[in-house]
Amino acid sequence: MTAESTQSDSAASRAPESTRPTGLLDVLNVGALVLDVDGRIVFWTPQAQELIGYTAEEALGKYAARLIIHPEHMQAVTELFADVLATGRSWAGAFPIRHKDGSTRLMEFRNMRLLDDLGDVYALGIAADHTLLQRVETDLALCEQLINQSPIGLALMDPDLRYLMVNPALSRIDGIPAEDHVGRHLRETLPFPDVDTVESALRQVLTTGTPLLDQYHVGRPPADPDHEHAWSLSFYRLEDPGGRVLGAAASVVDVTERHRAAAEADRARRRLALVASASTRVGTTLEVEQTARELADIAAPELADVVAVDVLDSVLACRRKRRPDNGPEFFRALALKASHPTVALRAADPPGDLATYEGDRLVTLCVHTGRPVLVRHVGEGDLPRIARDAEGTALLAQAGVHSYLAVPLIAHGEVLGALDLKRTRNPLPFDDDDVVLAGELATRAAVAIDNARWFQSVRNTAVTLQRSLLPEHPPHLSGLEVASRYQPAQATSEVGGDWYDVIPLADDRTALVVGDVMGNGIDAAATMGRLRTATCAYADLDLDPGEVLQHLDKITCDLEHYIVTCIYAVYDPRSRRIRIANAGHMPPALVRSGTSPVTPVLLDLPSGAPLGVGGVPFETTTVELDVGDLLVLYTDGLVETRLHPIDDRLNVLLSFLDEPSRPLEEICDLLLYGLRNSDDHDDVALLIARAQ
Repeated sequence: MTAESTQSDSAASRAPESTRPTGLLDVLNVGALVLDVDGRIVFWTPQAQELIGYTAEEALGKYAARLIIHPEHMQAVTELFADVLATGRSWAGAFPIRHKDGSTRLMEFRNMRLLDDLGDVYALGIAADHTLLQRVETDLALCEQLINQSPIGLALMDPDLRYLMVNPALSRIDGIPAEDHVGRHLRETLPFPDVDTVESALRQVLTTGTPLLDQYHVGRPPADPDHEHAWSLSFYRLEDPGGRVLGAAASVVDVTERHRAAAEADRARRRLALVASASTRVGTTLEVEQTARELADIAAPELADVVAVDVLDSVLACRRKRRPDNGPEFFRALALKASHPTVALRAADPPGDLATYEGDRLVTLCVHTGRPVLVRHVGEGDLPRIARDAEGTALLAQAGVHSYLAVPLIAHGEVLGALDLKRTRNPLPFDDDDVVLAGELATRAAVAIDNARWFQSVRNTAVTLQRSLLPEHPPHLSGLEVASRYQPAQATSEVGGDWYDVIPLADDRTALVVGDVMGNGIDAAATMGRLRTATCAYADLDLDPGEVLQHLDKITCDLEHYIVTCIYAVYDPRSRRIRIANAGHMPPALVRSGTSPVTPVLLDLPSGAPLGVGGVPFETTTVELDVGDLLVLYTDGLVETRLHPIDDRLNVLLSFLDEPSRPLEEICDLLLYGLRNSDDHDDVALLIARAQ
């Protein structure tokens, strides 16, 4: 045995010194020695040499007690040695030994009896540095406690990504008992929809050794399948001290609360942005239909997949609303919008249609109570109360409507209609926050709709009044062909006081009048009617045009702060002359038919002061009119804009009069189409006369 030990030590001494430790025993540097029954050393490992200092040549054959035990411990060691050999009981504990260099070192010993095949008895001693062993034990205990008590989920996996161990935290995270993980693949337990990506990333870590940290993943764990959770994953490769790949470690941190807080914060930001956007995008015009479309555009798809805006028909008619009861309601559909193609659109009323909804319908309940109606989860029994009829119910079911919200449109305490919202593609049901947001959007839109419907009502009244005051063309005028147009202001401005008149006079003469009452609305239209009546009366007196304007000036001075521009002209077909007087009005355009090339011009008339200034005389100018000549009278709304100089606009007017032989009706349309814009703020009166 001694020879074998010596040979082993020789072989060990020839081993390369650069060999790296590959296991825990190597890390602990556990040494071994064997003693015969006399206490002589018969086996001595290289690790024993590192621990105690003696080489195999120095130790083998020596009495161990004398070599490494202090004299004061000799008796205790001798008794312990005899007991192990006699009884076979092992002994373990820490014991001080004497190092070759003379120092005393505390060693952790394990002693036991050995028998060889001949029946000879030996004593085996296994030793390790007590301090190193204690540190390793402490580290292992600490690691075990950290792993078991950590709130972070931890897992160890072999190179095939099968679980070797998981801690309790990971078991709580994925809802699978720890023992059920062992032997299973990673993909069998991870609740992530992108598990292929996770597994690929982990294999890359195994290949490269580069850790992958803080990977964000979202999924629904088996323990809570109805709610979305979020985790932060990190992966590391595990190696032994020799560099051999043992597998991988994964840490999983549950960041669901942070994920939900971030999602809620993002949702709040988007909602604030939506409200801010609504303040600028809804109510840009005083048109009811346009405002409803703007509301639908802002609500889809941010708030709902299908959006409808319906207003009570009595509201649009500006009729007094009766007290709500349980009866049906008549709704006028104003807007309809879907975020994606869906058959739910066929279940809704097309914009412009009038529909009746019975008292048991949810939208009717909404306008009757003036409160939102929320159905978080739409069931089969709810669809008939949402749709207008059975066909609509079937279409909504086919579209997959799963959540419904109706919010009243309320302005100045009056319920105008409802904002109708449905979700089909968005998987989340409407919640209380959606009710608040929808109410905010509906309130803003309702005020704009209310303003628009009253504006349209007043404007329609004014337009009706003004049109009723404008003349019908006489069936026949001697020596004169006339055409006229009146066009109210576009966009948001009210109707004004522009007018024209064609008045047959004695001796086949004709009076032509175009005027503009400064201001707008019903008052301006009413003032225009009074001046037109007065003009007709003075025209019958056969007065000079300048004198007619003087009389109108006196009348206007009595009409509280009104200023009026006017052109009054009288054409005599026998003399082919027209006499014209101007009270601060835009100059007429004259087109001579006999010139080549045709050169339209503005008549150079004394402009005079507007009517209502008072005390200013008006001059009369006489102009020759040949057959085919055109005279164009108009109000400033035809040419004035906020962006262009008036001289440039007058030149544009003349450019449209280069073909005087066109039909007069066509010339009227050409001027209005070429000079007017959709947002012009003033109305227009246009009168064109051609000498015959």
